[in-house]
Amino acid sequence: MDKIEAIFYIEGLSNDRKALENSLEDIKKELENEKLVKVENINVEKVIEGDDELLKYSGVIEAKVSGDFAGITRAVLKYGPAVVEVLSPGRLEIEGKELMKILGEVSLVMGRLMNMYGSLAAYPDLSEVPKPRIGYSRDEIEELITGDRHIRYRFVIEVTGKDEESVKDVMAKALALEGCKINSLLLQGKAGEKGFEGLLAAELLSTFETMFQLTAKYAPVAISIVEPEIVDVTATELQNSLTDLGGFVNELVTRPLRKRLLSKRE
Repeated sequence: MDKIEAIFYIEGLSNDRKALENSLEDIKKELENEKLVKVENINVEKVIEGDDELLKYSGVIEAKVSGDFAGITRAVLKYGPAVVEVLSPGRLEIEGKELMKILGEVSLVMGRLMNMYGSLAAYPDLSEVPKPRIGYSRDEIEELITGDRHIRYRFVIEVTGKDEESVKDVMAKALALEGCKINSLLLQGKAGEKGFEGLLAAELLSTFETMFQLTAKYAPVAISIVEPEIVDVTATELQNSLTDLGGFVNELVTRPLRKRLLSKRE
């Protein structure tokens, strides 16, 4: 697989300047000994004071890294950079089997983080959103894949809700809002004292970015790519996907700190 060159912008936040300076120095040392990717250059910017009342001090580490897609993705999961800038290559081809393996790792790590810090998938009231279409012909699917560069994949997630019908309705609308075309949607589970609990299995068509983002937000228990066998990804698509992933990691791991600081203020 092609080597990816990128710059990680790793942001640190704190309400204590000295603690943040020490934290940034620790991250720098960790980057210097990193095995997931090759770290070619590290620049630690000076800590500055901002307008955030809770976390008023911020600092950024700029690290130029290189490695394969798997290593770069694992490093994003580890460091949660606020921004990932992909320098090269301009386009990347990834085998579907390799991509499934990496998505599985993303799901596993994000699932653990969400178990500790809470969910990422949150939507406004969807009652007025029209029900999306479910089911596409073979000709339509081929046009989406060849013309719009969509990926066809199967996606299984754990779901809960008031009842089976409302869960299916909300999830269909949510997936459509995320940018997916829904080819099939199946729900299995049972109703209990706390409502419906079960598994939602969907066959979806979407862009690489949407698929990557959904995997990070929902941490599916299973995901499989049906077609194409080789997934073509541009540098911009890769950059956006990795930046989203880093942002999700950052959002989750900083929740306890923000919650603690808010409780102190109250």
